[in-house]
Amino acid sequence: MNGLQFHDKAAEAIFKIMQQAGEPLETKEVEARVATIVKDVSRSKMIYRLQNLRADGKIRGKFVGPGKGVWIWWIEFGEKQK
Repeated sequence: MNGLQFHDKAAEAIFKIMQQAGEPLETKEVEARVATIVKDVSRSKMIYRLQNLRADGKIRGKFVGPGKGVWIWWIEFGEKQK
């Protein structure tokens, strides 16, 4: 997929979902979509992979809202992917 390297199938599925979404998604939305592609992915592993992809610069993420709040995730399409 575009010559990008991923940690596992879950990370690859997350990236593909983010590309296809075309808009920011909340963690729970990403989780629901990943579950349709990759079976038996725990919420902890999925969040870990989201954070890895963010640290690698492949996706963006931001914590929003007061208190517990939520994370939103997106891809900057104008940027060169790492």
